[in-house]
Amino acid sequence: MAEQKKVTFIITRQKDDKSEPYEEKFILDYRPNMNVISALMEIRRNPVNAEGKKTSPVAWDMNCLEEVCGACSMVINGKPRQSCTALIDKLQQPIRLAPMATFPVVRDLIVDRSRMFDSLKRIKAWIPIDGTYDLGPGPRMPERKRQWAYELSKCMTCGVCLEACPNVNQKSNFIGPAFLSLVRLYNAHPTGAMNKDERLEALMDDGGIADCGNSQNCVQVCPKGIPLTTSIAAMNRATNVQMFKNFFGSDHMVD
Repeated sequence: MAEQKKVTFIITRQKDDKSEPYEEKFILDYRPNMNVISALMEIRRNPVNAEGKKTSPVAWDMNCLEEVCGACSMVINGKPRQSCTALIDKLQQPIRLAPMATFPVVRDLIVDRSRMFDSLKRIKAWIPIDGTYDLGPGPRMPERKRQWAYELSKCMTCGVCLEACPNVNQKSNFIGPAFLSLVRLYNAHPTGAMNKDERLEALMDDGGIADCGNSQNCVQVCPKGIPLTTSIAAMNRATNVQMFKNFFGSDHMVD
């Protein structure tokens, strides 16, 4: 009888935000079409490490399991990505799993991405309306603009681009590539443009677009293929125009 194929995982674990990280090895039976999430589910079902010792189940985040929510981000074999679309057959063994280092660890592979949600507030990442009553049909967006705006709207707030960016770290308050792109998205909306200046001002503050080092790591790792560097270039121009508007007065500037 043929020997059962095995899959080896080395997982960086941490009991809580005050504990020291450590590595633990797990060996699982291979099954066709496995992804990292299904392997973690197997470990949770039977938490026994490679030494045969009972251990605590590995903690990780997940939700949609179809690369839409962005919750299951982690570092897999040194690269930040979504674990739901990380297929075992396409990964080199041993498969190493670690939490994203850009964010504080809560436990094991779960990180606290509060800085991302704070950034969403900072750039006013919403389209304001004047009340909850029926406002009627809103202004229409040209089809050509709608198409590229849709590409920007795929952002899952997964944190992968922040993890890959060398300018986002504990010593920096750089807002990160995702939010530079989201300002472009919301400013392109006919209603969202009402707060255009405020969003651009947020990018001109400390930790804004001036802190981007143009390493272009973000666009290489984005799981949704968002043209982040194109958005960054567009926001560079927009903030420069905003700077001149502030200096000379909006009456003398033309968008």
